[in-house]
Formats: sequence, structure tokens, C-alpha cells
Amino acid sequence: MKAIDVIAAVLLVIGGLNWGLWGIFQFDLVAAIFGGNDTAWSRIIYTLVGIAAVYDILAIKAIMARWHGKPAAAPVA
Repeated sequence: MKAIDVIAAVLLVIGGLNWGLWGIFQFDLVAAIFGGNDTAWSRIIYTLVGIAAVYDILAIKAIMARWHGKPAAAPVA
């Protein structure tokens, strides 16, 4: 599962840098690389960044437990 965590983190960094470039310079790096923000490849990247964000939101406690070597908290019954 650590590989998925790393992939999600990389995608979130890409998304964060893209938003930072847009906010400061109004430059969309993903669109520049893939030929516009409405191309299939750009939409795939945008979608993957969104999925990575949702994954991190839903799995943050498990991710922290995996990376810090602590067992995840047991659900309360």
C-alpha cells in the first residue's frame, strides 16, 4: 500500500504546483504539456489528482499508521 500512498502524494504535488502556477502566473502547466485543458490527457491528469485527494482524505489515518509503524486504531464497537 505504500506505493499507492507515494503515487497519491506525487499526484497531489503535481496538482498543488499546477494550482500555484495558475494562481501566481495564470499558467496551467498540465494544459501546456498536454495540449490544452480540454484534451483527454489533461482531463485524465486532473481526474487522477482529484482521485488522489479523495484517497488521501479517506485514508489519512491508515496512511499515517503505515508510515509511522503504528497499528491503525481499532474501530469502537
